[in-house]
Amino acid sequence: MKEKPRVTDRKEHMTPRQIYAYLDRYVVGQERAKRTVAIAAYNHLKRCSQPTAAGKRLIKKSNVLLLGPTGSGKTHIARTLARCLDVPFAVADATEYTEAGYYGKDVEVMVGELLHRADQDVELAQRGIVFIDEIDKIARRSHGARTGAGSRDIGGEGVQQGLLKMLEGREIFAPLNVTQHWNKHDFVVVDTQDILFIAAGTFTDLRLYEESKAVGFGAAPGNGPKRGRSVTEKDLLDYGMLAEFLGRLPVRVELDPLGEDELYQILTGPPDAVLKEYQALLKMDGVELRFEEAALREVVRFSQARNTGARSLRTFIEEICHEVMFEAPEKRGETIVIDAATARRRLERFDGISARDS
Repeated sequence: MKEKPRVTDRKEHMTPRQIYAYLDRYVVGQERAKRTVAIAAYNHLKRCSQPTAAGKRLIKKSNVLLLGPTGSGKTHIARTLARCLDVPFAVADATEYTEAGYYGKDVEVMVGELLHRADQDVELAQRGIVFIDEIDKIARRSHGARTGAGSRDIGGEGVQQGLLKMLEGREIFAPLNVTQHWNKHDFVVVDTQDILFIAAGTFTDLRLYEESKAVGFGAAPGNGPKRGRSVTEKDLLDYGMLAEFLGRLPVRVELDPLGEDELYQILTGPPDAVLKEYQALLKMDGVELRFEEAALREVVRFSQARNTGARSLRTFIEEICHEVMFEAPEKRGETIVIDAATARRRLERFDGISARDS
């Protein structure tokens, strides 16, 4: 069995420029976010290799908070970073967790999932990355008005409180089996002081706090939209995030909505681009698939109309290639070209169906 590499096994750490260059191959746009994450990751590597005296370290944790609209690349950046550093990576949805003692996942389960990704290797898991998505959904609710929870905010403030010590770094009891009620089963002690936590959220409701102008993301329409003013600490506190919680996410970066040119580049540019994936898929049946540039521009325009960023690109390409993939085994050796008219016709039909369903 091949032994898994560890972060501390590297003779020299990757520099911020090297980490950025790796991210830049797979992540389109979001220059500041890639640079910020690269710096945070580099500092994290240095912290992990720093000698400790009585369990204390001078360098504090560089946990990251990503703020940006849906489909802007928050999860993609974190996943690509984990691949770059060659460490275990776990994705946790903040909405699945509740305050300890209530039905739902306890916060320790997310570390248990990271341990599972590390094949139960505690030392390896302790150098991993946990990505906490939908972090804005655990904001404090005033009097439980939004959830009907009365005075107990079991899915909001209580979860933030439960995450405090884990984000800061301490030994916790992580479950070895995350599929059962883990309190009744085996667990292992995991030290979270070297686990990098990356939290992300859209925080779209921030615009509700400004009547005269939008505060959230995507306020300006058109090609290459720009967000409004930067989100401040006060905005996040008013939104319902605890000051203690924000203090444990010191590195913060805002992602911009993706413009038309960036979405087009996402379709065609990166090594794992959606278009390349479908071309490789059909090539296995001996079919060569080509998209005219105008057809891809149609896909981008439909994505922008839905305000879903890069998230819907795969859905649209799947719809366009639906008939092609069904008939591919009978068309071995042929070249199929998708033009703008074909793409528009299939997307309009699909969009009409989706609109009726919704």
